[in-house]
Amino acid sequence: MRPAQISQILNKEFESTEHGYHTPVMIWGPPGVGKSQIVAQVASRHEVPAIDIRLSQMEPSDLRGIPFRVDDKVEWALPSMLPDAERHGPAGILFLDEITSAPPSVSAAAYQLILDRKLGDYEVPDGWAIFAAGNRQGDRGVTYTMPAPLANRFQHYELEVNLDDWVAWAYACEIDERIIAFLRFRPELLFDFDPAHNPVAFPSPRSWEFTHNALQKFSDHPELFQGSLQACVGPAAGIELNAFIQNMENMPDLDAIIAGEEVAAPKEIDLQYATATALVGRAIRAKDTAEAVHVYGRILDFARRFPQREMGVMLVSDMHRAIGEDLFEVPEFAGWADAIADIMLY
Repeated sequence: MRPAQISQILNKEFESTEHGYHTPVMIWGPPGVGKSQIVAQVASRHEVPAIDIRLSQMEPSDLRGIPFRVDDKVEWALPSMLPDAERHGPAGILFLDEITSAPPSVSAAAYQLILDRKLGDYEVPDGWAIFAAGNRQGDRGVTYTMPAPLANRFQHYELEVNLDDWVAWAYACEIDERIIAFLRFRPELLFDFDPAHNPVAFPSPRSWEFTHNALQKFSDHPELFQGSLQACVGPAAGIELNAFIQNMENMPDLDAIIAGEEVAAPKEIDLQYATATALVGRAIRAKDTAEAVHVYGRILDFARRFPQREMGVMLVSDMHRAIGEDLFEVPEFAGWADAIADIMLY
């Protein structure tokens, strides 16, 4: 399932705690595809805390608590990390990460917490949702088979990598446009992990975010630049990205495009992707300014000049996801839509 769809599901599941319909959710997926970040985004959207418990690093007593004697009885000192309405607030997300890497003894301690929302005398506050995530057994991580009693306590979703969803996230998070352009050009490199070869560095949504950081640090150090890219996404992808970035010097003049001058679209396909991505960036930076309609209109005009009209469709689709339905109010939008109507129909 796409990240945007999983995000909607988690959003609904969090809201359902208010009405008593919440069911714990288990997210499956390979390493580095954004499972933890989707959960964090849902918490941020609702402005509630997310308690991230890494079960792979725990002992059963860490979750169940430590027994102590009170007179002739034994009581349990519960861990302070579990949600508490007074300390953490009445609503939030309890996130059990790396649950498939937890030894069976720890998983067993989580059974009652997940299904009954209890551990002994402790109860999870009503406003707290329970989500979990883990890698699949074929992902070369440290994983255990999820016991049937535990699996039956969740609804299960498998997270798939989706380029459009990642691009929308990347624009919103101001990821370097050179990376967005490159992955539009080479979409298969958004996630390229072969468990059989067990690579150290490989392309993934997480490692492309690392690459963004590398671009900010090493762009002024040519002797280190390519090596820093390879350290993030692996040797082959790092070399390709470096060559792509060097070729971006041949992009058309974006200022001339925004000024309305007759600028031809580049013939090289990689430069077309780079130009389209850069123009989306210009549109995002113009949003909510006095020049917004002018900038959008000039970009829509240029979108009709690509040799492959599908490239213009991609450009405008990314613009729409980034700036919203204000794009439909721009006078030039109707002309662009008429020009590509046959593509949209077929």
